[in-house]
Parts: sequence; C-alpha cells; structure tokens
Amino acid sequence: MTGPGEDALPLVEIKNLCKSYYRGNQPIPVLRDINLNIAEGEFMALMGPSGSGKTTLLNVIAGIDQADSGSIHIADIDITVLNEMELARWRARNIGFIFQFYNLMPVLTAFENIELPLLLTDLSRKERRRHVETALKVVGLEDRQDHYPKELSGGQQQRVAIARAVITDPTIIVADEPTGDLDKKSAQEILGLMEGLNKEFGKTIIMVTHDPRAAQSAHRLIYLDKGILRQDEKS
Repeated sequence: MTGPGEDALPLVEIKNLCKSYYRGNQPIPVLRDINLNIAEGEFMALMGPSGSGKTTLLNVIAGIDQADSGSIHIADIDITVLNEMELARWRARNIGFIFQFYNLMPVLTAFENIELPLLLTDLSRKERRRHVETALKVVGLEDRQDHYPKELSGGQQQRVAIARAVITDPTIIVADEPTGDLDKKSAQEILGLMEGLNKEFGKTIIMVTHDPRAAQSAHRLIYLDKGILRQDEKS
C-alpha cells in the first residue's frame, strides 16, 4: 500500500520529546528523546512490546497526557505549551478517539452515542441529526441507530465508536488497539473501514497495535522499545 506523497505536509512534528512517570521519587523514563514527523493523510501504526511507550506516545500526541520536555507541533500549534483548558478545547476540535473497549455510554442509543461530541458545538438539533446520519452511513449502521450497545455485536459497537470519532471531522484519529477485543472477521472489517477513512476522506490515523496483521493496513510502521524509536519503515 502506498502512503501520502513525498511532498505531503508534516501535520505532526515531534522534537526531543521526553516523558517519565514516578515511582515515589524515582523517575521511570517512558519516552526518551523522540523525534518524529507524521504527514497529513498518513496512516501510521505504532508497535513494540508491552511497556515500550506506545500508548503514552499516542496519549501525548492526542493531548490526553503531557510531556516533560520537547515539543509537539500539530498544524503549527505547539500543544505542549497549552494550559489544561486550552488543551481540552483543542482536543475536542482536533482529535477523534477509538479505544479497544469502545467506551460507549450503555444508556444511550448508537445515534445518541455518536451525537455526544456534537453537543459541545453550536450546531442546531437538525444539523446534528444530519451529521449523525451521515456518520452512520459511512460505518454502515443506518439500521442500528436506535439500538443500545448491549444490543450490538463487538464489531458493531466499534463501528459506532468510529462514527463518534469522526463526527466532528477531526484533524487526527488516534486508535488504541482498535481490533484488540474483536474476532478475526470483525477486526478485518474495522481495519477496512479505517483504511476507507484514510483513503477516501484523507484522515490522518495513528494506531497502536500489537497485531502485525493490523499493522499491515498502515502506510508506515514505527517501532518503540523502552521508550526509544528503534525503527521507522514504510509498509
């Protein structure tokens, strides 16, 4: 699979990024001097053993966690200098999240779960409905919009989660083990849907995965080990 052209603009520029957690007063380095560019429209997979820093790097890029030092420019904004309120506002506008365990609200229908991010916008109820119906069509769940999560299969729940992730037209989609809780067939369907979002809609996707088969869907593979970027290769 070919990725974005060589002249694609760098959407994400990470320089000298470091992050540690603490056990008492003892720092435990998780990310060590990471330097990485991600092009607009790229589909990138982050791989590595458990504890290698994959999810931490994903969370720092998404503005969920904050680095100790270094910079992360996303579309010319250095998110490492934003305060908590600014970061939350930036995250709501620019990041779509897909999680391994879906993180759907069990008391809400598929339609209502997808609509949730739009409640923070100025869109009218009619406009929100139009957006949700479009997202449901993209993920092929028009006939499941009134179903609750418990009435959906794992693959269908992940489709709802993907629709929720793209409903605000985010700059970047971050996915943490999106196929980790799915059977092989459902996993292939979800990966196909993500490939479609990347190819047809030009979405930039950063995916953490342990599964080499899932990583084959990406244009580019990044390998982390003990917080160090060990390999960077095109798929």
